[in-house]
Amino acid sequence: MTIEITTPSRLHITLIDLNASIGRVDGGIGLTIEEPGIRITAEAAEAADGITVTGNLELAERMHESASAILPEGCGVRIRIEQDSPSHVGLGTGTQAALAAGMAVNRLYNLGMSVRDIAIAVGRGGTSGIGVASFESGGFILDSGHKFSEKGAFKPSAASKSPPASILFQQPFPDWEIVLAIPDVVGAHDAHEVDIFGKECPIPLSEVQELSHIILMETLPGVVEGDIEAFGDSINRIQDVGFKRREIALQTPEIVQIIELMQENTCGAGMSSFGPAVYGITNSKRDAADTVHEVQGFLDETIHGRCMVVHARNSGADVRVSPLMRRGAQRNKK
Repeated sequence: MTIEITTPSRLHITLIDLNASIGRVDGGIGLTIEEPGIRITAEAAEAADGITVTGNLELAERMHESASAILPEGCGVRIRIEQDSPSHVGLGTGTQAALAAGMAVNRLYNLGMSVRDIAIAVGRGGTSGIGVASFESGGFILDSGHKFSEKGAFKPSAASKSPPASILFQQPFPDWEIVLAIPDVVGAHDAHEVDIFGKECPIPLSEVQELSHIILMETLPGVVEGDIEAFGDSINRIQDVGFKRREIALQTPEIVQIIELMQENTCGAGMSSFGPAVYGITNSKRDAADTVHEVQGFLDETIHGRCMVVHARNSGADVRVSPLMRRGAQRNKK
């Protein structure tokens, strides 16, 4: 049997509470998007073959670690990365890669694990639950964060052993145009990311309260009511408050210029996670195309990268037996 898994990506719009004075920490909102995603194929292997992962080296290492975390003793697995996605750019590629490999082993060996079970086993979702929920069922997501007494510190997901946060709100996202720019630079990760949390936190409570007000009274109603003006305005506001404001302050001038370009040409724009990925939301195909043209021109003249139009994904990762294997099975039956 061959398992084929295609993952989405996610935009992490913002973390909510990095003050923790009320007893909880983290919390966040994010959006599942169709592209760019990861696609793998996987097959069971003999124990002597162990774990083999071919394709993008960085993702292969991450998938090897994840597969080894849940592979039953005396079993093996072969994973091939058919399509990759850029790492450390703010799209949650690491989480999607880890969950894809874990899910492949889970399905090949009928382990009966949920997406959350896999996330805990492979160590993902310790700060944000957005990537795990995106893999599981997609859409627009609000997560609850963690009890600060249990987590104990301000840490990014990669350095946290906490389980994925509970999901408070998950809603299909309107079919708006999403302009996505992926500059050819790498965002903060690993030790640098840990360092930033240590230096910038706790965030003043007043900023957490302001951000919570924006999310509750503008972002969420914008999604539920399909009000792109309200949603876009909330995204613009979010860039200037809380941890997001500090994430943007750490970027190069070119990233800030891309945000400003998108804000001028769409209903709202911001940076995903630690960046450098920047997104803009519009309900006009023409405005989206014009924005792509302008941003791509800017990238070509400066830091390089690519700009494209993507859409929300209101379902999770696609997990199935590959079509080639199904046709082969049908031929064998005849």
